[in-house]
Amino acid sequence: MHDASPPLLSLTTHGAIDEIPAADWNRLVGDDAPFLDHRFLAALERHGCVGETFGWIPLHLALRDADGILRAAAPCYLKTNGYGEFVFDWAWAEAHHRRGLPYYPKLVIAAPYTPAVAPRILSADDAERPRHARALIEGARHLAEQLGVSSMHWLFHTEREGEPLATAGLLPRLGCQFHWHRDDERDFDGLLAQFTSAKRKQVRRERRRVAEAGLRIARLRGDQLGAAEWASLHRLYRDTFERRGGVPTLSPAFFATLGETMGESLLVVFCYQGARIVAAAFNLVGARTLYGRHWGCSDAFHSLHFEACYYQGLEHCIATGLTHFQPGTQGEHKISRGFLPTPTWSSHWIADPELRAAIARALERETRGMRAYLRRMQDHSPYRRPASSSSPSD
Repeated sequence: MHDASPPLLSLTTHGAIDEIPAADWNRLVGDDAPFLDHRFLAALERHGCVGETFGWIPLHLALRDADGILRAAAPCYLKTNGYGEFVFDWAWAEAHHRRGLPYYPKLVIAAPYTPAVAPRILSADDAERPRHARALIEGARHLAEQLGVSSMHWLFHTEREGEPLATAGLLPRLGCQFHWHRDDERDFDGLLAQFTSAKRKQVRRERRRVAEAGLRIARLRGDQLGAAEWASLHRLYRDTFERRGGVPTLSPAFFATLGETMGESLLVVFCYQGARIVAAAFNLVGARTLYGRHWGCSDAFHSLHFEACYYQGLEHCIATGLTHFQPGTQGEHKISRGFLPTPTWSSHWIADPELRAAIARALERETRGMRAYLRRMQDHSPYRRPASSSSPSD
């Protein structure tokens, strides 16, 4: 057990999420981050999607009071590589190597393989949240020092969490994704009515091409899928990763388990040519936010990626009252389809003082460039009137 201040709170680490009762963990997660749900993290661990094989070794943080009640927590992993993080630090690894210092293992507070913005300091008590944040951050840093790791990284945390992390001496890093934030749309045509004429025509032309190809689109919840459909989804997911030189870490059993345990929080867009599934998009659904995660396609169809990954998701959000859509990382092509540049944040502790100072200077330059990039991307908005983009919050 690792002591954490202030008194009456203690920090423990857990090598498996199942060591923490699901109800206690989920009470802290809330209802809008399904990729932090106990069921999601447990499925990753039980089916070997994380662990030593893939370099994501669970080391979850739990903050309890004197009565043993879980008050705060954080999803934490000992990382032996940089795969599946989406905040790229290869230059930092190389800098450590040049100094003769190992960069791996490192400590990462994140959701595996999920570049989605959501709280990393899990606490259900708003009044006590600042205290919990200080204790978790301090405890995580002490753990990093005890383990002798090179660094500690809090990835895709909310903007609000940046303040306590910076106060604790972590270095902020600014990134960019392209998100949709609901206005007052009642249907997809209402969304397009806000676009400029040229962008509106572009979207309609893309959707028409999919229809003209004779493809049928179906949106299904995870609990509506059978074994054959889960197998098709995994095949498309696996083939896409292998074609691009990636590692398909998620197993068929993982997807099937999610369908059984949290199917109501999954949205799968299937694309059919006749009776054959030729493409699929896998999404996670929170109380307010849709999170696009994986896409696979067996054949080349003009504009099908935009239809399955963006337009179907936007229709689902509008129809069900969701207010945000995070479709994944990068992709300037998302702007013309309604997704605006949105700041994302991570925070980093580097053990070596000289490297920490050098990385801090590099991040200052990088941040200036990223702010300029966000402004430039905003100028390409498809909306007829200015639409605000804001950082996702708690």
